[in-house]
Formats: sequence, structure tokens, C-alpha cells
Amino acid sequence: LGLGVAGEALYPSTLAVLVGMVCDFLPFMVLPLYASVEKIDWTLAEAAMDLGANRSNVFRHALLPQIRPGLVAGIVLVFLPATGQFVIPDLLGGSDTLMIGKTLWSEFFNNRDWPLASAVAVVLLLILVIPIVLFQNMEARRQEAAR
Repeated sequence: LGLGVAGEALYPSTLAVLVGMVCDFLPFMVLPLYASVEKIDWTLAEAAMDLGANRSNVFRHALLPQIRPGLVAGIVLVFLPATGQFVIPDLLGGSDTLMIGKTLWSEFFNNRDWPLASAVAVVLLLILVIPIVLFQNMEARRQEAAR
């Protein structure tokens, strides 16, 4: 192929890591989205189309608010384990791939640099906890506004 995607160009590379992580985490995104899409009230979309909304407005105003919980759940289910992933980047990306989980693993076990590894672990913890806290605060405000 002339795309540079087949053969040796794919491995080891960032593209290989991306393909591997998509294959690994796709079910964690699809299943919550499927559960949300299955519960959609299509009468809202029909009403919006009857009132003259185009397809993008129907999606944005009638369908997206209904699938937002599944979308957020999927993002959280993918984001949390993907940030700490070290096996896929190590196997598919080679030594040049730099991801925080792989860096943490190499600093703890290969380099035995415990202070740097601890600092990387704290950064990883902040990367994981801060979005969850922000999301919880946003949901609490949204629920208070709905009352």
C-alpha cells in the first residue's frame, strides 16, 4: 500500500499504539453508548423535526442530552484505564513511545528511580482525580438547577 500503514511502517509506531488502544478500549465506550441509545425517546426527535429543526439541531438538542450519561460513562471508563496503560505502548510502540503509564513503569522497575516515579504517580493521580471531581461538581450543580 502507498499509505505507509502496512508492513514494517506500522510496527513500532504511535499509529500501532493508537490502533491497539482503540481495539482494547472500544467495548468500554460502545456498551454505555448502546445502553443510552437504546433508551432514546424518539418522539422528541420527531417533534423537533416537525417544528422545522434540521438534522444537526435535532441531534444537538433532542438526542445528545439523552445520550450524554452514556457518553460520559464511556469517556470515564476509557480515560481511567487508558492513562495508566503501559503494556500496549510497550509492546506496540517500542522504546520511543512516551505515555505516562509506561514512564511510571520504567521509572519504578527499570531505572529504580523511586523519587521520580513517585512524582509521576502523583501527577497520574491528579490527572485521574481532577476530572472526576469537576464532573461530580458539575452534576451536583445541574441537579440543583433541575429542582
